[in-house]
Amino acid sequence: LQSLVERYGIILGYPDQTFRGNRAMTRSEFIAALNTFLTRTQELLVQERDRKVIREEDLVTIQQLQSLYGAALEDLRTRLDRLEATTGELEANEFSTTTKLQGQAVIAFSAGSQAGSTVIARTRLNFLTSFAPQDLLLTQLETGNNGLDAIGLAHSRDRNLLGTLGVLADGGGLESVGYGPTVTLSKLYYTIRPQPGLAVTVGPRMAPRDFIDRNSFANNSAVDFSSSFFVNNPLIVQNTIDRPGGAGAAIAWNTGPFTFRTLYIAANASDPNRDQGSFLGGTQYQGSAELEYQLGRTVAVRLQYTVASINQTTVNAGGINAEWALNRKTAVFARYGFGTYRGFNTALAERIDLSPNTWAIGLFLRDVAVPGASAGLAVGQPFVEGRLGNATQTNWEVFYNLPLNDQITVTPVFSLVNNPNNRATGTIWQGTLRTVLSF
Repeated sequence: LQSLVERYGIILGYPDQTFRGNRAMTRSEFIAALNTFLTRTQELLVQERDRKVIREEDLVTIQQLQSLYGAALEDLRTRLDRLEATTGELEANEFSTTTKLQGQAVIAFSAGSQAGSTVIARTRLNFLTSFAPQDLLLTQLETGNNGLDAIGLAHSRDRNLLGTLGVLADGGGLESVGYGPTVTLSKLYYTIRPQPGLAVTVGPRMAPRDFIDRNSFANNSAVDFSSSFFVNNPLIVQNTIDRPGGAGAAIAWNTGPFTFRTLYIAANASDPNRDQGSFLGGTQYQGSAELEYQLGRTVAVRLQYTVASINQTTVNAGGINAEWALNRKTAVFARYGFGTYRGFNTALAERIDLSPNTWAIGLFLRDVAVPGASAGLAVGQPFVEGRLGNATQTNWEVFYNLPLNDQITVTPVFSLVNNPNNRATGTIWQGTLRTVLSF
């Protein structure tokens, strides 16, 4: 084959235009090279049919090669035909050459004390567009059935201070509640990476949780803990800003084991009646900074600070977010926050002067009972402040996440909230069966 290739000037190489002649050739590579040679010689015979471009002795050699490797050549050509057909089908049904579509549907059947059974649904479509290897435009559409769980209903009966849609902080039940039936543009932002380790994001619809207070074991309500309180620190990620999103910018800079993140997001920057004196004109805004230190793949610690204005109340808060993977299957995590809320709150129509604390600790387990399944247990208090109410709210959650296949997971969840809204009104419990379809 080598002498034939050299004699007739046929170039054999790899799809990346390299030859790789300094190493041994595998049998599969030999068959591919032989197929390329035979295809090229067939073209020569067709082009030069009136001249003997191939010598008689070489034709005999070619026939011998075809006889010796005929089965392998036929198998290769069959595979190539199938690949070509598949590629043609994909190209004919291609969504976009620059955009990838991802989707997620959450359906939760929930029932609990002081509330009947209910179904909560939320669907998200993500359009991930890239114009260059180091950029990403995220467009997210979102819709739901505006359902509420038992814990959400309990909070909403009493000014909803600490519910999932709480006025002061997000310390509620299922995170997937409260999304209305209208399809809305929930996220729209563009990220570039001008140099290694540096990411800059700008956009008219951003959410703080996408950029700060991440945690490997408690940060995704469709995968791990369902409660909005356990997926984010309620003082660091202000839900009045996070739930609707807003215009802003974020920067992440990684150098070795350290990562520094900062953001500013104004929730109502497009409101014509906004306060023109603040940056982006937002009366509802949040500015945050976070410094993360990672010790290998086992330990991560994040120091955080947030300044915000919610309903004309000024918030200053500090926090710490830590995780420790004890081994491949067991991990623990914790969040702690402290801060101040001062000013006349327009949503409550009263002046407040509060210095709350918040904390949460949890355990996360992998490969529980079956490979790929996970479980978790967490407890915490979203708003520890003696001057708010006559008790302190305490949240509990335990879950077991079972993947049925690559697209569907089923998760039974048990949640409990004692003294909702910091009121001594008893305990709310609820059971939930969460089903998540990802595509």
